[in-house]
Amino acid sequence: MVAGTKRQKDMRKALRLLLPRVPMADAEAILEGALAGHLRHLPPSIAVWQAATSRIRHEHTDYDDLLDDGYDRDAARFFVLDAMNDMLETWGSQKRVSAEADDEV
Repeated sequence: MVAGTKRQKDMRKALRLLLPRVPMADAEAILEGALAGHLRHLPPSIAVWQAATSRIRHEHTDYDDLLDDGYDRDAARFFVLDAMNDMLETWGSQKRVSAEADDEV
């Protein structure tokens, strides 16, 4: 049994529901991000989603390279949208990011 606060337990449950096939290394980083202070006002499921999309964007796409190449944030997000959704699908998520609001279904 994994100990922790109620919020930590709720975060782990939300992660398992949202991303049932996420690798352990990514899961740990997502949980750490979801527990960050700037997300503490959000419900666990939303904090996990925000942390997961951020993890995918920065660690599993060319997003940062596009920014370094001079693309603005919105353009870079547009160009990595398909790669992000592919990763979400690989991890078993039913939820996807969209061009209109990249943190929504």
